[in-house]
Amino acid sequence: MAEPGGRGNGRGLNEGHGAGKTTVGKVLAKELGWKFCDADYYHPPENIEKMRLGIALTDEDRKPWLQTLARLIDDARDRGENIVLACSALKHAYQEYLRHHLDVVHYVCLCGPEDVIQKRLALRTGHFINPALLPSQFEILEPPDDAIRVDVTGSPEEIAGEIRRRLGL
Repeated sequence: MAEPGGRGNGRGLNEGHGAGKTTVGKVLAKELGWKFCDADYYHPPENIEKMRLGIALTDEDRKPWLQTLARLIDDARDRGENIVLACSALKHAYQEYLRHHLDVVHYVCLCGPEDVIQKRLALRTGHFINPALLPSQFEILEPPDDAIRVDVTGSPEEIAGEIRRRLGL
């Protein structure tokens, strides 16, 4: 599905790990008929190993990951393809780098109390990110100023519905 005029849209679900970006993003993408991308799997192997070990990434560590995601967004736009990108672009600098002045990138911030997200992480299996990293992510989190903020306590379908309503989709 492309935006009128042939330019693709990007919707970024932004928050630290455990907020439900992947689960909600998949539901949202399916409902919209858009491609879903999980930014976690675009990290270079050395970043994945650091996160598996509970080592917080530095800005320098994130640089190649952000470059890859920026290309992903640009390529989707150039193809006229809409995507939902689940991404922990925690700092304003990361968010602006990914947007790089494109009016087709819109952020949605999945917001919830740290204790709720910590409980979700305790139940999560099969993901490489160590739950011990959550406090470090909350420490540096700078929600996008222009993001649509959505509470994470509802079901994935309810959250996706709220996102669609708030974005007019």
